[in-house]
This record gives sequence, C-alpha cells and structure tokens, in this order.
Amino acid sequence: MPTLPWIVPNRPPQATEVHVFASRFETRTLWGALKFLARTPGVWRQVGKAPGAYGASLKAEPLKRTFWTLSAWESPEALKAFAHSGTHAPTSRGLAGEMRDSTFASWPASSDELPVNWAEVRRRLT
Repeated sequence: MPTLPWIVPNRPPQATEVHVFASRFETRTLWGALKFLARTPGVWRQVGKAPGAYGASLKAEPLKRTFWTLSAWESPEALKAFAHSGTHAPTSRGLAGEMRDSTFASWPASSDELPVNWAEVRRRLT
C-alpha cells in the first residue's frame, strides 16, 4: 500500500476556504509500521463517510516506517470531530506508543487548489 489516492467524500463548493491538515508519522519499529498498516483500512472507511471531509490521501513508506497523511476539511471543527470519533480515536490512542516521531501541519487553502501536492506537504512537515 504505497499510496491511497485522493478521495473526495464531500465535494467542496468552488473557491471556498478549506482547512488542510497534514501529518507525518514515523514508527519505532517495523512491527509498529505493520500495526499502522493493519489499522489503516478502518480509518480510511471512516474518512470516506466523515461529515465535512473534502478529501484525503495517505502515502505509506512501511520499510522506512514512515506514513504521510493529507486531508482537507470544511473547518477545524470538522477535523476535530473526525479525530475524536469512530475508528480514528481508538486507533490513534492505540498506536501512540509505537511512534518515534509525529509532525503535524495545518493551513487554509482554496478548494480550487485541492488536492494539495505531496511536495508541498513534505515542505510543510520537514
């Protein structure tokens, strides 16, 4: 699973400000990377149905123990509601001890700029 392509659960209005969120996770071990991969499908299903989700993608580099996420939301509140509910909440708590490093970034963007390219995501996270 090198990359889960950009999905659009809810189409945003044109020229609307959206809340972009990106993350980079590095697990301590390959076992931790396997756990991350095993839990990805449940969270991916959740984001595909999440209210206020305008798009999402995931890049996995499991042999490097590194995972990158990118999502766009109607608002920071929509992102927070997603993160604290469904499969995501217990998954993130359960994987917290597996992480060597976690980095997050968020910024406003126009819906016309979606999806944000991965070079921009990496620039903001490194």
